[in-house]
Formats: sequence, structure tokens, C-alpha cells
Amino acid sequence: YDLQKENFKRVTYSFYKYVAIDQPEKFRDRLYKLCSKNNVLGRIYIANEGINAQLSIPEHNWTIFKNSLSRFKKLKKLQFKKAIEDGNSFLKLIVKVKKEIVAYNVDDNDVDMEVVGKHLSPQDFNEKIDQHNAVVVDMRNYYESEVGRFENALTPDVDTSRELLPAVKEMLSGCEDNEILLYCTGGVRCEKASAYLIKQGFNKVSQLSGGIIQYAHDIKTQGIESKFLGK
Repeated sequence: YDLQKENFKRVTYSFYKYVAIDQPEKFRDRLYKLCSKNNVLGRIYIANEGINAQLSIPEHNWTIFKNSLSRFKKLKKLQFKKAIEDGNSFLKLIVKVKKEIVAYNVDDNDVDMEVVGKHLSPQDFNEKIDQHNAVVVDMRNYYESEVGRFENALTPDVDTSRELLPAVKEMLSGCEDNEILLYCTGGVRCEKASAYLIKQGFNKVSQLSGGIIQYAHDIKTQGIESKFLGK
């Protein structure tokens, strides 16, 4: 696809939702048609456990596309996160059925997606970071935290998502009653990671709502102090 030939602006949005999808293949086909019709590029992962999407959409199609998504029974009340910098983020469209929407490779018995960590606003996250017993954990890959991270964050030294949860559990050994504060790029990794840690016996698990994307947006628009170091 040649983006150079486009004479309109694109916007970049992401969203995720953990929701039971019984027939992911049918869901994928329907979604692919809708995206193609609206000239949407990006990648969407669908699994029995839910959906995770990063999309580049012609600005003039955004409202109609958003309204069309809400007609999917499983996609009501989505929380969309807008990228800080728009532009040509994707060159093609991929809509794939996968085993998990984040490849943690954890057993279904190790998580209960009905019981997840408390979602914190940037303001609340900042306040909790300053508590003496707070442990901040970066749930992204180590090369992402090299570019920027929150003050005093623990950064697990792993290359892949499938190594992440056991590594974090080990790092947090002895912190079962501490305030555990998780953050990631857009929230999807933290949602499942928080459910996992709660099941493993950690009692006070919270997560940054909407991830760094939302945090960056809110500190800009609401004048909140940034506790994020780097980019």
C-alpha cells in the first residue's frame, strides 16, 4: 500500500478488551471487512479471551468506524487511546486469530480475568508511587524501558512476553503485602499481569489505566507532573 498517494490525514488509535469470544474466526472475518471498507491499516489480534488492536485510520472515517465497532455485541464501551503523535504508523492491515492477545503463555487456571488490579488515573498513580511501600513494575520488554521508565521502576530483564510473568513473580517475592503498581504501553499487558499476580497471592495490585499512552496524553492536557523519565 502506498501511503505517499494519500491526500488525507490519518489518526492512530489503540484499544483492547478482555471478553469471551466463542468464534474468533467469524469475528475476525467480520472485523476485517469493516476495516477494509474504512481503509484502516494496523494489526488486530483476536483470541477466545478478547481483542487487542492498534490502528491507523483516515481521519474522515474515524467517527463512522468507531460507531460501527460499537455495533459488535462484544465491543461495547471500548476505551480508545489516541497516539501522541499521529502519522503513518502502519503500512498494511493484519487481523489474526491467536491463542492469547498477549503471548504470556499462562495456563487458564493461573488467571481470573474477572479479578484484575485496580485501574489508577495518572494523578492517583503519581501519588501511589510516592508511598514508602510501593513497588513500581515495568511490564514491557527491557528495550522499551531503556528508552523511558517511571522513577524507581523495576524492569524485568526479559526478551519475550512468555518469560515476563514468572520473572515478575520472582522479583516481587516477599512483597505480597506491598502496593504493587504495574504499567505498560496501553494497558493490555497489565490487565492480565495484574490478574495473574492477584491469583499468586499479591494483595494490593494496581495498574496505570490506559498505560503510558494515556498518561502522556493526560499530563499534557491536564498539567499533571510527569514522573516518567525519558521518552
